[in-house]
Amino acid sequence: MGEIKLNLSIKEENMPLFKRCVRKLLGSTFIVGDKDENLYAFISRESNRQDVSDYLRMIGFDVLVDEKVRIAMLKPYEGDEETPGLKRSNVVVFTSEQYHLLLVLWEAYLESLGYSEQNIVFLGDLIDKMKAYNVDMDGSKLFAALKIFKKYDLIDFDPNNKSEDAIITLYPSLQFGWNIEQFRTVVEEYMKENQYEVSPEDENIDFESGEDDTE
Repeated sequence: MGEIKLNLSIKEENMPLFKRCVRKLLGSTFIVGDKDENLYAFISRESNRQDVSDYLRMIGFDVLVDEKVRIAMLKPYEGDEETPGLKRSNVVVFTSEQYHLLLVLWEAYLESLGYSEQNIVFLGDLIDKMKAYNVDMDGSKLFAALKIFKKYDLIDFDPNNKSEDAIITLYPSLQFGWNIEQFRTVVEEYMKENQYEVSPEDENIDFESGEDDTE
């Protein structure tokens, strides 16, 4: 039988950052440059990224670094797609209610993109947006969802501040927090509830890549 060998050459002074990057990805899925500058700076270097990737592939994962938005993301290793017993799925999976809230947060992110250094939304404004988009969540469910999003570095906020002026920092990782099939289901449910019709042009949108295949 063949052998699979893992050959890593990591300088001793880099080992703490290597270990922190791996643990951060396994625990939180994302490393956000705006939040964890040192970890992102380490993993964004090609040689370090390759070491982390080689290590993660041994346990069925890989890492994607998007330098435009400065995030690193844990993802399933494509080489294991046909491996029996290893289900291919997104690392982060939320409930339908949480996906509806995620859509509202992403909308808020896009609205304020480019207007300031920090992309934020006030809690009161978020609640108003939820009402406008018919996202029905009581306070306990809302804060439970926000805490989960905070854990996965999609947002940041102070859980003890529940005033209307409480600031929620929105990270670009929000756009990568989708389970594609569940995202489709949530969008279809929303369209039906609000009596929207999907046009032929909309049907050609590739949700996986975020690109429109229409000419």
